[in-house]
Amino acid sequence: MHNSALWFRQFGQPEDVITLEHSELTPRPCGMLRVRMRYAPVNPSDLIPVTGAYRHRVVPPKVVGYEGVGVVTDADNPELIGRRVLPLRGEGTWQRWLDCSPQWAVPVPDSIPDLLAARGYINPLAAWVMLKKWPVQGKTVLLTAANSSCAALLTQWATIQGADQIFGVCRSEEQCHALQRHGVTAVLASDLAAVSIIAQQADSVFDAVGGHLATVLLANLKPDADFVSYGLLSGQPFDARGSTGKPQRFHLRDTLAVTQTDEWQQWFVELWPLLAQSHLPDVTLFALEEWRVALREFATAGRRCKPVLAM
Repeated sequence: MHNSALWFRQFGQPEDVITLEHSELTPRPCGMLRVRMRYAPVNPSDLIPVTGAYRHRVVPPKVVGYEGVGVVTDADNPELIGRRVLPLRGEGTWQRWLDCSPQWAVPVPDSIPDLLAARGYINPLAAWVMLKKWPVQGKTVLLTAANSSCAALLTQWATIQGADQIFGVCRSEEQCHALQRHGVTAVLASDLAAVSIIAQQADSVFDAVGGHLATVLLANLKPDADFVSYGLLSGQPFDARGSTGKPQRFHLRDTLAVTQTDEWQQWFVELWPLLAQSHLPDVTLFALEEWRVALREFATAGRRCKPVLAM
């Protein structure tokens, strides 16, 4: 039996350095779960490390991909065979077969369909944990990359939590109109004067962009405002010198690494019902062999569907 996997063996632009490789499937290591992957989405967090932006903690060669859903096909405990899981913090998910520690395998409830489960880790858990750590009840919230999947969940769940007002910074007029239909006060990222004004009103900022935009926000925040950096879509760091706010960094993998297994597994138990009632974008499926097409779709401006690799 053979495995097919999308590897990057050096840093560079994903379309240039990712390769589809085939290899003999080795025997399952004792104590591990053998998982047959079903679906894995394409996220910025999958592709940014390929470019070398996080080379201090991501070193090739590696299989691409941080999330997805699969079925346990072999395990020391036969009761686990046939169960759907999210295989976290192990081998990359952009492959047909992988091995995962039972400690990092998140059970998927029967009520959660595959294509929702496949997207149940990176964006939903990040949004849920951030709002748990920095609650926004009664606060004015500002989101950058406000049309992104994670920001969309932050918007929905901040509203449920009782946020007073939500501002969203986005790249185009079309995105602004879409945000406004969901009750978000939208501002173009290119309008730095307007960005500065809304920054002065914000109590909590959740920033996925970094770079010059984040630097402008930090320079205009109130002294007691929280600035949570959870992404670097610009590929550039921000300058916090002279900031009046409280810049803080959030990284989901780091958070899980210092959290007891029982605790973060319980987070998923609480998250699944909320996620099932939330709105996520539709998906477009691509076979693993069509990964280049999936990446082109991912990079398409104004894209409305999430590209997902079907294994």
